[in-house]
Amino acid sequence: MFTGIIEQTGTLVSLESSGGVRRITVEAPGLAGRLREGDSLGVSGVCLTALDVNERYFHADLAQETLDKTSLSALAPGAKVNLELPTAAGSPLGGHIVQGHVDGCGELRSLDPVIDPASPAFDKQTTDWTLKVRVPENVRPWMVHKGSVAVEGISLTIADFDGETISIAILPLTYWRTNLHTLSVGGPVNVEADVLVKLAHAQMIDANKPSFELTEAWLVAGGY
Repeated sequence: MFTGIIEQTGTLVSLESSGGVRRITVEAPGLAGRLREGDSLGVSGVCLTALDVNERYFHADLAQETLDKTSLSALAPGAKVNLELPTAAGSPLGGHIVQGHVDGCGELRSLDPVIDPASPAFDKQTTDWTLKVRVPENVRPWMVHKGSVAVEGISLTIADFDGETISIAILPLTYWRTNLHTLSVGGPVNVEADVLVKLAHAQMIDANKPSFELTEAWLVAGGY
């Protein structure tokens, strides 16, 4: 389990096929040296297993589901990825519960400074930003005003949702410490809905279903 508080960014070195498996190599000085073979870690919101670890690099194999449902398959060498180690039991939950199970790829619609860049008060290093992401249709039922969402593995709060696109306030620290400032408008971003919202939504749907009743007719029809 993760919390969506990014520890550092890493740099994608390669994404290659090896024996029918797609493998990424990530340069992550500082964090890579804390990993052991088989450890889990979050890479831009995707839970992966670290392989062939040394002090500077780690590798990870990508399942077909990961290639199909996340943005990792679209990355080119040199791309920045957000990195987070799992949360130890008893540690403060700084963000929200992030599983690393991406629900789908959204589209980055815009990432604009709150202050007009033409204004004398504009300072790119200290201004807040507004992030807008068009979320996949299957994820939209779980987008809740003032609720949590993980975008590229970052724990964020939904400020507005128009039924298709979420708007999120981004602090300068988040903008510069994560890969957000390196992303391009129109590009894919990993989106994971809050698991607590998903559970609540599932329970609501179940509550509206007719209750099951075990009857003689049902048993006969089932061959019992």
